[in-house]
Amino acid sequence: MIAYELLVDTPLTLALTGKFTAPSPEWTHLSRSLTDYELIVVTEDTLYIAGDHNHFVVNKGEYLLLPPYTNQYGYKSSNCSFYWLHFFSKNELKVTDTNNLSPESETGKIIIPQRGKLNNVEKIIVMMKQLQDSVRCYNEKTLNDYMSTVILCELHNQLSSSRLTSFKRSKQEQLYNDIVDYIKWNQQEQVKVSELADYFGYNEKYLSHLFTTISGVPLKQYILQQKMEMAKFILTDTNQSINEIASHLGYKDCHNFMKSFKKIVGLTATEFRNAYSKRLLYYK
Repeated sequence: MIAYELLVDTPLTLALTGKFTAPSPEWTHLSRSLTDYELIVVTEDTLYIAGDHNHFVVNKGEYLLLPPYTNQYGYKSSNCSFYWLHFFSKNELKVTDTNNLSPESETGKIIIPQRGKLNNVEKIIVMMKQLQDSVRCYNEKTLNDYMSTVILCELHNQLSSSRLTSFKRSKQEQLYNDIVDYIKWNQQEQVKVSELADYFGYNEKYLSHLFTTISGVPLKQYILQQKMEMAKFILTDTNQSINEIASHLGYKDCHNFMKSFKKIVGLTATEFRNAYSKRLLYYK
């Protein structure tokens, strides 16, 4: 797979950004020739899109980066949703081979494979939503360019973290990764440390110590942080009520959810939603 090497000692230039929601299950992506780079992050269903002669299947939680002069078109219908970011670079992006990538990057440079799965898609979406809110509120070029660059840097860091993990094969590190995956796939439940200990067959104290040693974050706190990351995503990406979000995340009492959110985020759920309320939504 190819990748793109991007110099970020100066910011990217934002062209356009927004969220797209298919108007019907019969929708297919329009045909066009890109004049800039486009980053697509899928949040619902699957996007079927071609770039020149390559057909891509981009599932929920995955991204695709297409370069300028790509002949882009949909080849299959889909009822998908995705966030998109068009940008220019003052420095030419160099195509590289992901087989030769190091998990470490040089200062002022990021490397992004053309496609992949995100470790924390909710965080990327919240950042893109914040960029869109900035475009709506200020439309100040310098701010928007730097915010766009930060999104690409976050994407790079998520992918670099995955590559770095692949270089580590110890039993403890594999257990840590398994715990992270378990928490991710059970965000709608009230996961407890004791439940994790029982599931993986380890002493509760040992499991907590191992997790904290590797991540630097106490296991109980990490569980709560991940749940609040999902809450931030739902608050910015949907119109669900606070009660509905609390229920979706496994809280029987909305008050407990609001208390936890304020403790972790520093804002109430309503304040957070209102702070980034100006999403750019496109249907065509």
